[in-house]
Amino acid sequence: MQAPTKKHPNDEMVNITLRVRRSALPLLRKFAESLEPAEGSSWSLAEVFPEYIGKEQELALRAYRNREGLTQKQLAALTGIPQRHISEMENGKRCIGKERAKKLAAALHCDYRRLI
Repeated sequence: MQAPTKKHPNDEMVNITLRVRRSALPLLRKFAESLEPAEGSSWSLAEVFPEYIGKEQELALRAYRNREGLTQKQLAALTGIPQRHISEMENGKRCIGKERAKKLAAALHCDYRRLI
């Protein structure tokens, strides 16, 4: 049994956009309705998506790239980092590093510390 955790002051509701197959939509809606928090309850990202623990940098890089509507090839052209290296970074096979994070952050309009 998990101990109750302290609620963070910035615990606000956010909107999430997902692309799913139309056939999965009813199931997703049912799941989303079940997530409606009861008074005083909250879940951490690790509780909801345990398979992503330890992959925060890779997910952040892919998420920021998708937010900007860029392909890996376009991001490579903007940063001078080979597309193959970007792919490897997104898949956790290559370390991002501080200098690369700064180049990527400039192209993705985010704080480089989110990528390292």
